[in-house]
Amino acid sequence: MSQEDDDGLDAADSDVEPEPAGDAGAVAETAPEDAEAETTEEPPAEAEESAEAESDESPAVEEDVLGDEEADLLIPVEDYLGSGVHIGTQQKTQDMDRFIHRVRTDGLYVLDVSMTDQRIRTAADFLANYDPQQILVASSRQYGRFPAEKFAEAVGARARTGRFIPGTLTNPQYDGYIEPDVVVVTDPIGDSQAVKEAITVGIPVIAMCDSNNQTSNVDLVVPTNNKGRKALSVVYWLLANETLDRRGAEPAYALEDFESEL
Repeated sequence: MSQEDDDGLDAADSDVEPEPAGDAGAVAETAPEDAEAETTEEPPAEAEESAEAESDESPAVEEDVLGDEEADLLIPVEDYLGSGVHIGTQQKTQDMDRFIHRVRTDGLYVLDVSMTDQRIRTAADFLANYDPQQILVASSRQYGRFPAEKFAEAVGARARTGRFIPGTLTNPQYDGYIEPDVVVVTDPIGDSQAVKEAITVGIPVIAMCDSNNQTSNVDLVVPTNNKGRKALSVVYWLLANETLDRRGAEPAYALEDFESEL
């Protein structure tokens, strides 16, 4: 299966804290064996802060963010821009190279919004095949916790936000042990424990991935700024609505419902 086939699932490497790969019955896209990430260290804090700050800026309508200018987007491109979904970090991995549209003069990589939009649809198609209670969403990243919980509420999934307790997916003796069929994470770096355990027990992983992520342990990549408050709110909101739509349910949530207060 080619890497461009959205009906397939992606694979590459997880960034700073690598986890063992697995397919859980999914068809994974594998990166070439000799492909190495351009960065293997967690990006400096200032790079993340830049992405978070930019995510709350006003829409930059003139920003060049579309690889496919004819793409029929779920929301106007101005709304994507206003949330900062397109703003990556100053680091790029080879795994994420195909999702990057260009690099700005300030060194920040710009994600291809048309691919973000496309992958939200693909992820919704995938999630709609699962029993809602068998979907687990995890987010240790602060700005992802509220929208992840709201996503779980909207689609009937389970959420584990904040620190992911070791053994949640692998230790039946743990009181909080659960056996989901698919896991959604906000960031393969911050949520490395959830990804590691999902792979160990053979559960497919859907992940929000920024320009600095490696994704070998991710089955389906949703390219997005995964550090910004507004960006994560928009992506989780769209993913919830699209999942409900594919189930034949009427989406009952507005974007405002997914936006946490500062």
